[in-house]
Amino acid sequence: MTRSRSRSLREGFVKWLMRILTYIIVAIVAYIILDIVIKGIPAINWEFLSGMPSKGGREGGILPVILGTLLLVAGTIVVALPLGMTAAIYLSEYARQNRFTRVIRLAIVTLAGVPSIVFGLFGLGLFVMFLGFGFSAWAGAFTLACMILPTIIVASEEALRAVPQGLREASLALGATKWQTIRKNVLPYSVSGMITGSILGIGRAAGETAPILFTAAAAYLPFIPRGMSSQVMALPYHLYMVSVQFPQTKEVNLMRYGTALVLIAIVLSINLVAIILRIRARRKIRW
Repeated sequence: MTRSRSRSLREGFVKWLMRILTYIIVAIVAYIILDIVIKGIPAINWEFLSGMPSKGGREGGILPVILGTLLLVAGTIVVALPLGMTAAIYLSEYARQNRFTRVIRLAIVTLAGVPSIVFGLFGLGLFVMFLGFGFSAWAGAFTLACMILPTIIVASEEALRAVPQGLREASLALGATKWQTIRKNVLPYSVSGMITGSILGIGRAAGETAPILFTAAAAYLPFIPRGMSSQVMALPYHLYMVSVQFPQTKEVNLMRYGTALVLIAIVLSINLVAIILRIRARRKIRW
């Protein structure tokens, strides 16, 4: 009886410890977001969202900054999603499980932990200089795609592995080809996890500064981006410049917190899209 009570007390202690730690983390995140919302709301108006920056970016609007960020995110999606999901399908469904594939998986996991500034230097050397993209949105998008590819591959492969092996074996036993089995019996049940992991990786890319610092971002461009082949302004880099390069006047503080609020809104919107797509995909699953 004493041993049972001691075990119950330990279980209760661990449960409350985990609950307290979770509440602390949620409280910290909520405080940060609430602080940015309270200080950034006064800056949000139509002129701020649709106007051009002025005086080196310390005043005016942030329309070119928002459009530049959306261009980078769109380019990253175009490059990273097909490559990441295709690589995950190959590693999970086609590749032989031997030492070579284990080395590849180890390399992918290792790349996921590389600091983003290293990817920025890599993009500068490969895309900007060697391939001749120059400082452009394409160079930034390819660099961001390389940075989030490990996240997409790992998340997609885990989603594929979660599908029961019996579905594959039953499909093959009925005469379906390997690709028909993957397309009809694997992807429908794993696509929600693949999309969720991929979009969360893209949300991370939207808030990165270091990779675009060396490849795409400009400090001040008071005009609309001309396309993927031109240099662009971006919200993370603009926030950095406003925070460290200008005297902290009232106008600059409004610009800083307003930019931060817009950036958080875009990242949260991307995450919300991931949640909605996951819920809709799971509703269609019938095991």
